[in-house]
Amino acid sequence: MSIVVGYIPTREGRAALRRATTECETRRSTLVVVHTQAAGRTFDADTMRSFEGELDRTRVRLEAAGLGIEVRRRDGGADAAEELIAVAEEREAEMIVIGLRRRTPVGKLILGSSSQRILLDASCPVLAVKAGADEE
Repeated sequence: MSIVVGYIPTREGRAALRRATTECETRRSTLVVVHTQAAGRTFDADTMRSFEGELDRTRVRLEAAGLGIEVRRRDGGADAAEELIAVAEEREAEMIVIGLRRRTPVGKLILGSSSQRILLDASCPVLAVKAGADEE
């Protein structure tokens, strides 16, 4: 079995990755990290180095526990919600873990966000994680 996590190099993405890693250790599952870079959104070189470092630390932690990790990258235009749901179905995932960001009251009224689509359309449980106030 596996746990699928949506990850981009943001506070919310790091919070989701940490929680998904903990879930994998508890459940003795493989972690599948899906990094989908939305069209028009780019990250600078320092951010991407940080992203790679976070994945390396996660890989070391899971491999030390005898668990596996798979990283899937989809660049440019891939729909994050569809991609996460498709990977979860393909891998018959136990769970999807996503990071949530705070939204304004008006933003909460707008339907169609990736998080909402994952929560509504995924065939497996979805764990939504918020980043703590002290996280970078």
